[in-house]
Amino acid sequence: MHETYLHTDNLAVGYRGRPLIEHINLRVRRGELLTLIGPNGCGKSTILKSLTGQLQKLGGVVYLDGRDMAALALRETAVRLSVLMTERIRPERMTCAEVAAAGRYPYTGRLGILSSSDWEKVNRALQLVHASEIAGQDFTCISDGQRQRVLLARALCQEPEILVLDEPTSFLDIRHKLELLAILKDLVRRQRLAVVMSLHELDLAQKISDYLVCIRQGMVDRCGTPEEIFTSEYIMQLYGTARGSYNAAFGCLELEAVRGTPEVFVIGGGGSGLAVYRRLQREGIPFAAGVLHKNDLDYPTAQALATEVITEQPFEPISDVAFEQAASLIRNCTQVLCPLRDFGAMNHRNQLLAELAIQVGTLKEC
Repeated sequence: MHETYLHTDNLAVGYRGRPLIEHINLRVRRGELLTLIGPNGCGKSTILKSLTGQLQKLGGVVYLDGRDMAALALRETAVRLSVLMTERIRPERMTCAEVAAAGRYPYTGRLGILSSSDWEKVNRALQLVHASEIAGQDFTCISDGQRQRVLLARALCQEPEILVLDEPTSFLDIRHKLELLAILKDLVRRQRLAVVMSLHELDLAQKISDYLVCIRQGMVDRCGTPEEIFTSEYIMQLYGTARGSYNAAFGCLELEAVRGTPEVFVIGGGGSGLAVYRRLQREGIPFAAGVLHKNDLDYPTAQALATEVITEQPFEPISDVAFEQAASLIRNCTQVLCPLRDFGAMNHRNQLLAELAIQVGTLKEC
């Protein structure tokens, strides 16, 4: 039993004999979830299809539990590796239980007759993905989220040691995305399943993955843990983004700041200003923010969306310099908004800035 369950040695993938990506060296261990990320069309699905044998590889070797996968019989591969791709299947007149039961066929004879033991495993898989209540329903008459759960049950019926999924959260609403990924993470932890998948949702990839492989411009650009991969600078580079920004701390995208002389000054902090910053950006109003400590919850979003941010060092009281900079901006803005309600020793001078806005008559309700 190899701790590394699947690995590739200089794998080359592509179409019609033309390589799209070469020198792919991946490793995924039991009890580990590896995620491919990268721009549309970069080759994530091509890699997954080549790993699973759905697409003929153009070079290199794929090893499954230490053995060359090309040397394994189809049945032997089927009981070790299971696949869930994005294609929407439309089986005619099949119940959800019958669709899930298709995962047992590698274990049946030529007639494909399932034993009582096989059906027990089908029912257990449906229960595991919370789909027991729809087992008797027509597969074509259920929601996309329910279909994904049934297809996952079909994959689990194969009792694989590795599961490969291509964009498993496509077509799903937020509830079903979270449910599906929670099931996958539970399988990884409890059953020591190895999982390889691709995802477009960076916030989810950052939270669920143990290891990530980044694909860009016909190559494996970088590999690492979420902490190594998800920096604001690298994600922007990976996707070739020139406008807006990626907030690594929150795992979210921000639109670009509105340019121009600040018309509004926002006195925020502690998360109080986040909704205000986004509303002003949405309305196309250039604004300034402060005084924010650089470790404040508001700071990353203000940096992304504000024309100017007056800052202070973490854990330091607001200095004379920062206070005067903010006061000068307040005197030049037509409006001041103060969503901040709590003031302490470190941000006491923000309260003085709000009082200044009252004096000049520009403080408005948020």
